[in-house]
Amino acid sequence: MAPKMKTHRGAAKRFKRTRSGKFIRRAAGKRHLLEGKAPGRKRRLRTAKTVHPTEQKRVQRMLPHA
Repeated sequence: MAPKMKTHRGAAKRFKRTRSGKFIRRAAGKRHLLEGKAPGRKRRLRTAKTVHPTEQKRVQRMLPHA
């Protein structure tokens, strides 16, 4: 019998699956040096982004049970 697939715990904390099967992630660039960034830019970085289609398969492999 094949062994069970293990979930990549680092990926599990960073990605979440939507109802349509896509993955969402946080935007990069919202951690530090925020004084130098425009308010509009910081507002846009607040919203969740979808994982690019070319990366979708990689994330799916790391999260077999998602």
